Amino acid sequence: MNNNYRSFFGLNKEPFGSDLQAKEILETAELQAATKRLDYAIRLGSIALVTGEIGSGKSTALRYSAEKLHPSEYKSFYVTATSGSILELYRQIVTEMGIHQSSNSRAVMTRVIKNEIKDLVDGKKMKVVLIIDEASLLRMEVLAELHTICQFRKDSKPWLPLIMAGQSVLIDKMMYRASAPLASRIVARSHMEGLNLKGMLQYLEHHLNLAGVKTNLFEDAAVTAIHQGSGGLLRKANHLARGSLIAAAAEESMTVTAEHVRLAATEIF
Repeated sequence: MNNNYRSFFGLNKEPFGSDLQAKEILETAELQAATKRLDYAIRLGSIALVTGEIGSGKSTALRYSAEKLHPSEYKSFYVTATSGSILELYRQIVTEMGIHQSSNSRAVMTRVIKNEIKDLVDGKKMKVVLIIDEASLLRMEVLAELHTICQFRKDSKPWLPLIMAGQSVLIDKMMYRASAPLASRIVARSHMEGLNLKGMLQYLEHHLNLAGVKTNLFEDAAVTAIHQGSGGLLRKANHLARGSLIAAAAEESMTVTAEHVRLAATEIF
């Protein structure tokens, strides 16, 4: 595969990419609803969850919401969770904060994080947001302790709103007794569903437009094939759409058919 398909269709950049600016993201009703819930949790200084299947747009929703926070007012810290210990998570947070300090003591690391937040809130008059992506990977013992970094001045100051995103198993983990202190702080939940057929057509046209093509290159049957093949999930839809464009260009077809989508589907999982 090569980039000849871009010149064939008159695309001015790689289509169906994930490196979009916030203003380029398609504002679906689902994305807008998730943004409102996240904004609500941030204003309260509480916790919000974003769940969904792999490739459903959770990380896009996080980025879209985070980029709407004015940098003169908000300081957001973004980390991608692992299945490591609470100390590993704390080290990730400290690194994201730009602090060059490490310790094998949870108490020390907690103090470092909380002191930085206090300095931002009290000293610099900033609002702080912590975003943890792939939070469904977190161990139960991490979820049992994580709420402690959100407690300030005897738990009277909501200085650290927390946004967590992950697969649906994250909801299940919140049901355990060990997670109760963290779960009790959750005030909003959003679940990212796959697009319906109409939404998929709108999504494909939107991304073609971003790449400089003002007409729809996909036949109705191709849109249906992409929708069915992806289950409405954005990441897989991106792969199918781009691959089917490549297949169509190889046959010098100015429209994408269901057969081109089928050929694209043989290349991905």
